[in-house]
Amino acid sequence: MRALIQRVTEARVDVDGATIGQCGRGLLVLVCAMQGDTQAEGEKLAAKIAKLRIFKDDAGKMNRSLLDIGGSALVVSQFTLAGDTSRGNRPGFSTAARPDEGETLYLAFAEALRSHGIAVETGQFGADMAVSLVNDGPVTLWLDTSA
Repeated sequence: MRALIQRVTEARVDVDGATIGQCGRGLLVLVCAMQGDTQAEGEKLAAKIAKLRIFKDDAGKMNRSLLDIGGSALVVSQFTLAGDTSRGNRPGFSTAARPDEGETLYLAFAEALRSHGIAVETGQFGADMAVSLVNDGPVTLWLDTSA
């Protein structure tokens, strides 16, 4: 699985003009299931994200995790993270999981993150979503379970 995480002070996702998910201080997690991914990989990724020390401590150093700060997460599916631009100017997405598998793995990932005691809201799989955020730092990291 692939994830692009952004440390945020707030984030929200809207579908058809209505907010369907939001979070305060915490993480916006854009996630993509790749072909061959398993639920175990999603659980591994969720554990990593929950414990990743990217929030400032009292000394201003990135030394605290989402769990440490009691933060929340907004998890949004984004198959374009599978984009391959190696063959020209139009990205290919053939390495992304099929939509039915992708949705199952996306929802399982969100549930795995919740299992760590993190408040999680989600976007709507397959929908045209408008994502808004205030990036804190900015801090943005790319995580890939296959790497």
